[in-house]
Amino acid sequence: MKLHLLNRTSELNRSLTINREVKSNFLRVWHYHPEIELVHVVKSSGTRFIGDNIERFTGGDLVLIGKNIPHMWLNDDAYFEEGSGLSAEAISVHFLKNFLGDDFLEVPEMNKISQLLDRAELGIKFIDVEDGIIHKIKELNELRPIDQIIRLLDILALLADHEHYELLSSLGYLDSFRRTENKRLDQIYEFIYENFNSQISACDVADKIGMNKSAFSRYFKKVHRKSFTKYLNEMRIGYACKLMLNDEESITGIAFLSGFNNISNFNRQFKIIKGITPTEFISKYK
Repeated sequence: MKLHLLNRTSELNRSLTINREVKSNFLRVWHYHPEIELVHVVKSSGTRFIGDNIERFTGGDLVLIGKNIPHMWLNDDAYFEEGSGLSAEAISVHFLKNFLGDDFLEVPEMNKISQLLDRAELGIKFIDVEDGIIHKIKELNELRPIDQIIRLLDILALLADHEHYELLSSLGYLDSFRRTENKRLDQIYEFIYENFNSQISACDVADKIGMNKSAFSRYFKKVHRKSFTKYLNEMRIGYACKLMLNDEESITGIAFLSGFNNISNFNRQFKIIKGITPTEFISKYK
């Protein structure tokens, strides 16, 4: 699929744009933009693509997408049939992360919202969202511009406290890691990112940061709630997905470029992590 940069800048010279669209189907374009996007699907169904994540969507879905993550909502085939009578309806809010200034998110009261927007760099699907939050989103277009900003902050604060959610895309799909406030974690991330497609092990990372292997493995699992090996495989598969979408190599070539030393292990790990084979993954996106 060809990736398109869409211009989501407000034509009214405002800090955020709010659109409620009712069409026969959603825009069938694989695209990205620098604005963060909050999307509530009011009515429709199909397949949602965010980064290397592929899932079904239905009416009621609520998703927050970070800047520059490729995404698309692709309706079911029936929505493109002439005279189907079906319609797709959604409310979308677009805003830059620093739309209230570069330092606004640094104040202590904004800490939870700042963390929410950081998580959105992978895409977030919110589960079992309260009706009150959805109602606040639906009312946005009826408010004055200044009240829209206040309401958006209120919605983001509520979503920051919402405990049931899923991160959608994978770290391996992203171009870089977000820097943390933990120097040891930064060293770990930097080493993994620079060497993930080589034959590295937990011992290599432990040596890099001056820990023994057992202590490093316990520390890593405590932070990430998964083993180093699983984390590394997820990153490699995410990177492989990115190469597949760019049509840069054959599947065998992508396997080796992603750090797997044989195609069988690559296929096995891909099926474990993505739930489908590499060939099926390519077919879904094409």
